[in-house]
Amino acid sequence: MNYTYYGQSCCLLEAAGKKFLFDPFISGNPLAKEIDVNKIEADYIFVSHGHIDHVADLVTIAKQTNATVVATPEITGWIQPQGIKNIHPMNFGSYTFDFGKVRMVSALHSSSLPDGSYAGNPAGFVLELEGKQIYFAGDTGLTLEMKILADLYKLDYAILPIGGNYTLDIEDALIATRYVNCDRVIGVHYNTSLTIKIDTKEAIEKFKRENKTLLLPSIGETISL
Repeated sequence: MNYTYYGQSCCLLEAAGKKFLFDPFISGNPLAKEIDVNKIEADYIFVSHGHIDHVADLVTIAKQTNATVVATPEITGWIQPQGIKNIHPMNFGSYTFDFGKVRMVSALHSSSLPDGSYAGNPAGFVLELEGKQIYFAGDTGLTLEMKILADLYKLDYAILPIGGNYTLDIEDALIATRYVNCDRVIGVHYNTSLTIKIDTKEAIEKFKRENKTLLLPSIGETISL
């Protein structure tokens, strides 16, 4: 299984012969200026909520890849009039796709679309792929509902926001690892702006001191999970 980071919360998982893109925001991120949106491939696009830094390139990439967009009914309803036909509306619950099982889970955040319309509740996803269980938290603060995941899964990796201000910061992310019972974290949603800027070396050391792993691949970098 491979993981590629595209900046902010946008990342790509490659597993089970499929490519899974999350929260496509690239063209509006100056840190990702070397990434060519037109070359990104995807079979499925998962969208956690409607904020511009998670959907800016959604329609463009969905059109060029013909990927199936998995998101709340409000978000899939918003992209349909824009020419996107391959959609899978979802809400809090689980569904078995051809590649494996997906559960949409709650996130503590807000959610509206770029035009101001309602985007449904913010969410995260747990994907079961190639015998692994991956938690993509989306934009979220610390919430006790995360503890449910420890009852349902033995997570291999948790993809968590770590920049603070809008989401978990490093300290809250460490608490979240205990809630979900997962010691391997891939950090997202940091350093894109001053309000979410972190000291990456210090963050990695904080995780090490608690015998946990924080992975922070560079934008455009692919790592093996």
